[in-house]
Amino acid sequence: MSPGPVLVVGDVINDVVVRPLSVVTRDSDTPSEVLLRPGGQGGNQAAWLAFLGAPVRFAGRAGSRDAVEHARLLSTAGVEVHLVADESVPTGTIVVVLGPRAERSMFTDRGAGRELCEADLPVSLLDGASWLHLSGYTFFEARSRSAVRSLSAAAHRLGLPVSLDPSSVAWLEEVGRDTFLEWSEGTDLLFPNLDEGRLLSGEEEPEAVADALLAHFGEVALKLGGDGALCATATGDRMRVRAVDAPVLDSTGAGDAFAAGYLAWRLAGGTLARCATEAVAASGRAVSRLGARPPARCSAAGVTPDRCSVASSGRATPRGGP
Repeated sequence: MSPGPVLVVGDVINDVVVRPLSVVTRDSDTPSEVLLRPGGQGGNQAAWLAFLGAPVRFAGRAGSRDAVEHARLLSTAGVEVHLVADESVPTGTIVVVLGPRAERSMFTDRGAGRELCEADLPVSLLDGASWLHLSGYTFFEARSRSAVRSLSAAAHRLGLPVSLDPSSVAWLEEVGRDTFLEWSEGTDLLFPNLDEGRLLSGEEEPEAVADALLAHFGEVALKLGGDGALCATATGDRMRVRAVDAPVLDSTGAGDAFAAGYLAWRLAGGTLARCATEAVAASGRAVSRLGARPPARCSAAGVTPDRCSVASSGRATPRGGP
């Protein structure tokens, strides 16, 4: 039997990607390439999972003005979509300003994603699922944190593994290491980047970071940017993978593609080495294109846009689905 879908819970966002074409001129104009792209960590991860061939279900919240369009984009990519349309708060926006080496600064307004609540995440979303993956952004608001922790507890009662991407070192610093570790207690697999791992572990070197985090999580996939990744389990397995050789245009979404690559092969029963290798390969594909989502696929997973509908202030339910 093929595995059930990964349920991804997180944000959809309107990304504004700014790539300066010359040295930034302060207090005046800088010629730039400005692109509007769909984004959001949860939406990106779901889209990459579908692109890589994994069954995936997404749950989140968007403003009513563009909720239908966000649902259509994800559904066309191959994602089963459950999206709440918020009548009072617009979809979040992130302005991503790219640096000369494709590094980026992000100016973030999570918008409707901040309003995610328990009513948006019924336990029925876990029906038939084989995995629950959470965006760490959902932990930084009390209402959404309560909702995802409740869903995580339900997943564990059903015997489903739970993974988490910490998401933001800036917000981790704000809430503090011990608080976040308490919130994420029981998580099976963590996807930190090195800065997040250092903050959560109190260690500096990747090996020491992984060792410290394995005291709290059964498995850690530590993203090392241009140095690849270090993946390890509490049972003693460990794999260091070098980064792939790829042109770097935009690092936005690279971590999301990494998590998707890892989970896709984890779901397929891949070894730790295979999961790590495919995760780094997916990340390499992401940095070689502008924007955080994978390229469009004409018939991804045989999914058509009519698989989902969006209800105002209610759940979006796939037609003919559960």
